Amino acid sequence: MSTTPPAPATPIEDAARDLEAVLHEVKRVVVGQDAMLERVLVALLAGGHVLLEGVPGLAKTLTVKTLATVLGGSFRRVQFTPDLVPADLVGTRIWRPDTGTFDIQLGPVFGNLLLADEINRAPAKVQSALLEVMQERQVTLGGQTHPLPSPFLVLATQNPIESEGTYPLPEAQVDRFLLKVLVDYPTLEDEATVVSQAVAAPAAVRQVLTPERLLQHRETVRAAHADGQAVRFAVRLADATRHPDRYGLGHLRDAIEVGASPRGPIGLIQTAQALAVLRGRDYVTPRDVRSLALDVLRHRLVLSYEAHADGITADDVLAQVLDAVDPTSGDGQGRRLEALGDDHAVDVAA
Repeated sequence: MSTTPPAPATPIEDAARDLEAVLHEVKRVVVGQDAMLERVLVALLAGGHVLLEGVPGLAKTLTVKTLATVLGGSFRRVQFTPDLVPADLVGTRIWRPDTGTFDIQLGPVFGNLLLADEINRAPAKVQSALLEVMQERQVTLGGQTHPLPSPFLVLATQNPIESEGTYPLPEAQVDRFLLKVLVDYPTLEDEATVVSQAVAAPAAVRQVLTPERLLQHRETVRAAHADGQAVRFAVRLADATRHPDRYGLGHLRDAIEVGASPRGPIGLIQTAQALAVLRGRDYVTPRDVRSLALDVLRHRLVLSYEAHADGITADDVLAQVLDAVDPTSGDGQGRRLEALGDDHAVDVAA
């Protein structure tokens, strides 16, 4: 009796299966940071860089190293310090007296995954050297251009509780990070597992994907359909940070000095495509956009001095923006919004 052979898996099914295997393998080592792991994988699929912010000891470095092993790519780590110079990062030219020529010594940025540890401890010259690396994926030395390997991803970390000996990142550089992920403490149960793992033999992770396979999945991500509703929702979220009055958020006008750049809605759709594929879909929904809005937009807002003085964060502002912007229409959604203070609540007409 003949049986019908199973239908071949679709690109979406292939990608979802591979990515589930990657997450499963990484979670054998990194416990209690599921949201961070998902966001890093989304960035890998979308081809963007990630800024991880959290106190020391939350597995930021361990995540990057483990991911490099699971993906089979090359891993590079640079500890950013105040005395770092651009040549320590991108490389330099070395004079050879015996040949009378310069040799090119490439720097540690030439790898698939670059961990820029405590990125805000390096001065402006080093940060400017990263701009070409992050945007053009290349390094220019002595008039020669050297392309970086593909895929290439910068995962930068910074400590939010230390300001001594640090340099604020330039806005142009911060805007080049696709995501800024806030890493929080694990739950009590997850932390107990972390402690148990720390005193036991380390788990051995295996490679389950290749860089070439990841690039194939990126093509699948780019093919995921984002309809007009999802695109308009992403654009309106960014527009609400620039013109809050249009969405009944006039009370935010003095809190926002500069709204999200056009990279904001572009990044929202790119990451939403990756999240959809990660969840086994070939189409984007407004819910995907909403899920990623904080991570894509929080570092693209420049808050005013008054907002900082009042303890208002970018997440506080974005929470109100998300509450005001209706994903199904072009206007602000009619509902009661809480303003920056308890005594400033306003009603927005439908």
